[in-house]
Amino acid sequence: MSKKIAIIGGGNLGISIAEGLLAGGFTEPGNITVTRRNLTLLQPLSQKGIRITSDNLAAAQESDVVLLAVKPYQIKEVVKELVPVIGADKVVISVVTGVSMKEIGDELVSKGAVPVFRAMPNTAIAIRESMTCISHVNASQEQINWVLELFNQVGRVVVIEEKLMDAATVLGACGTAYAMRYIRANIQGGIEIGFDAKTASLIAAQTVKGAAELLLQKGTHPEQEIDKVTTPKGCTIAGLNEMEHQGLSSSIIKGISASFIKIQMD
Repeated sequence: MSKKIAIIGGGNLGISIAEGLLAGGFTEPGNITVTRRNLTLLQPLSQKGIRITSDNLAAAQESDVVLLAVKPYQIKEVVKELVPVIGADKVVISVVTGVSMKEIGDELVSKGAVPVFRAMPNTAIAIRESMTCISHVNASQEQINWVLELFNQVGRVVVIEEKLMDAATVLGACGTAYAMRYIRANIQGGIEIGFDAKTASLIAAQTVKGAAELLLQKGTHPEQEIDKVTTPKGCTIAGLNEMEHQGLSSSIIKGISASFIKIQMD
């Protein structure tokens, strides 16, 4: 029997998850309920057969899995609202940034050992290409496998310790912006050497996509793939060396470190 899923919070992330589950054939539309105060914005989901409601409590009560996709400042109020209908028989998944499993668990402490998952997807979830990092507590192996399969519908998944969630945010979520900045620079360079902006954008984006797929599909190290395109006295090594002389790798590492320090201070 398919689990019924309540997505509490029908914003961009909640909607993307719902659409991804349908597109991947993970479950039937009638098994998904998405909540939001303004139901007008959820009508496209309703037309696909997904249930929509403004009643968080009813949605959670009728579901086996409660996925929290609200704003960070709303999370405590929402969890308190749902406490009467959440017990150890349900699975709670939070995709709320900066909120620990302990903070959620503390609100549910009177309900016993409730399985709680924390998931950190990135914006590529909108096209089912997210990198999602997951932590969990009080969960069985069957529940873990089910949640991993759920997020596999919207990209790739890795299980990490919760203490690494800040680092995961920097590498996987902020990392999208870092990659975009590199692509933008590539486009600007392409224009400088003769391409129009549209063509340069296509070449730059597809080249980065292809490079990433090489690593993901072949499991190789970046340097192995670099070695394949750097010939003696060639143009590739000349460009790479100039980038390194200008501090490319050092700047990226320092940027990641700066983001990590910032997120821990907040």
